[in-house]
Amino acid sequence: MKKTNGKSEVRDTLNQRDKLYGGFANVAETSQSLKDVLREHANYENLNPMQKEALEMVQHKIARIVNGDPNYKDNWVDIAGYATLVADAL
Repeated sequence: MKKTNGKSEVRDTLNQRDKLYGGFANVAETSQSLKDVLREHANYENLNPMQKEALEMVQHKIARIVNGDPNYKDNWVDIAGYATLVADAL
């Protein structure tokens, strides 16, 4: 990416992310809806912070997948990574 002023670099990055993940507003709405489903369940409060964060990050990645490019491999690798971190901790 060609270096320009800071604002232009940020805009370029945001435009690239929109292509990969879909618009931020759509991803945010989907992500928050999925996270709400998690938080509604009684056992959610029994999860430790690492488990909660991993599940919420997985939900975020799912939101990116369903709103953007489902063939973007990094999202799938990240999901596996969060699950592995928790599994390793257990």
